Amino acid sequence: MSRITVDLDNVRNIQNLEFLAKRLVEGFITGLHKSPYHGFSVEFSEHRLYNSGESTRHMDWKVFARTEKLFVKRFEEETNLRCQLILDVSGSMYYPTNNYGKLSYAVLSAAALATLLQKQRDAVGLTTFSDQIELQTPIKSTGAHLHTLLLALQQQLQKPAPPQKETRLASMLHHVAQQLPKRSLVVLFSDLLSQYEQLDEIFMALQHLRHQQHEVLLFHITHAETEEEFHFPDKPYTFQGLENGEKIKVQPSEIREEYVKAMRQFKNELKLRCGQYRIDLVTVDLREPLDKVLQAYLVKRQKVR
Repeated sequence: MSRITVDLDNVRNIQNLEFLAKRLVEGFITGLHKSPYHGFSVEFSEHRLYNSGESTRHMDWKVFARTEKLFVKRFEEETNLRCQLILDVSGSMYYPTNNYGKLSYAVLSAAALATLLQKQRDAVGLTTFSDQIELQTPIKSTGAHLHTLLLALQQQLQKPAPPQKETRLASMLHHVAQQLPKRSLVVLFSDLLSQYEQLDEIFMALQHLRHQQHEVLLFHITHAETEEEFHFPDKPYTFQGLENGEKIKVQPSEIREEYVKAMRQFKNELKLRCGQYRIDLVTVDLREPLDKVLQAYLVKRQKVR
């Protein structure tokens, strides 16, 4: 499969995110057709396997000619999925600050995913949040609605870094759980870094979503080289929090071992709790190609039909 890579240093200069998102999705679909993952083709979200003895009236012979497998077209009521994309736009998502790396990656991923959803005739909505909900759209499947979402995402990319906006993930998730009227797929993009919330609070909110019968796909966005491995040149640094403004002077080598251990414990706890609440967790490093996000979505899409 071809790898979908984007230069994050140039993302904020993109003039037409809608065009780029379509190109990314087209490249992803082409890669699927040429790969051993062909069974996850986008087409198959609109088809089901033919059952012996049923009518061949809705057989898709074009798919048969290409795959030599019998698939029946699904009707619209069989295929429609409701998906709420939730994007963390708090201060820590603007790291690395030279290219707004985590935010840029999350915005591109959300744009491509929204485009893929609309291509599948699924309905999609968008929520962005920091210390409060900044944008919340309805969930729709029209082309005009997709255009509105992608325009909002492009505008988010072009905004300057916010002045120390905190993360209030738990309260936002409780709000979404109360607002979504039907069983939906909730896709969350966040680094899960919060000065004011513990994992207990966040997972109580995620459990609220699950209690409301929503499926959850969580993309944990990270700049692994520095945020997980703490790889910095061995010289004195002054680190400043992007959400609280606090500064601390350290020599990286003096705290690296302890930091890496704490981050590993955090990730293990995250994985354990997601498994406990049947939440699909995908950790994404900024160095990884975007097709990892789209593949994870298609796998989840197969489960929630």
